[in-house]
Amino acid sequence: MSQIENPLLKENVRKDWIDYNGHMTDAAYAVVFSMAVDQLMIELGINADFRDNHQYSIYTLETHLCYLAEAHEGQALQVKIQLLDYDTKRLHVFFTMENEKGEPLATSEQMLMGMDMNDGRPAPFPTGIHSRIESLAGLHKSMPMPKQAGRTIAIRRK
Repeated sequence: MSQIENPLLKENVRKDWIDYNGHMTDAAYAVVFSMAVDQLMIELGINADFRDNHQYSIYTLETHLCYLAEAHEGQALQVKIQLLDYDTKRLHVFFTMENEKGEPLATSEQMLMGMDMNDGRPAPFPTGIHSRIESLAGLHKSMPMPKQAGRTIAIRRK
């Protein structure tokens, strides 16, 4: 396995990602995190050829995005990944988007599911993919739980 590098993704804020407030739109943050999922799939061995040949992919089941700071046109971004948990079909991942100084701009906690594309049903990770996931888990097992992981949305009452 080629080790999944941190950062997983490097990108610059595109002009069409800027909103009327002069910073990156909420939808653009989601786009960048979606690009990070695509890159994760490639790193795990699930590229276009693999999907075509095996009719297997990864779908996003749930995402929780936290906006921490503004990003502006042309700004360099990087997305880092931490694998929080996994089983035979699912990945619980945590992405952190940072600026060029390594300061967090946003986080995205996601539940991803391995899918048989013929049946449209969940399916276990193929052996080679599962081995790469286990290697990634080994690399991340001693990392502390991110502060934003596991949060719920609620109005806090006193």
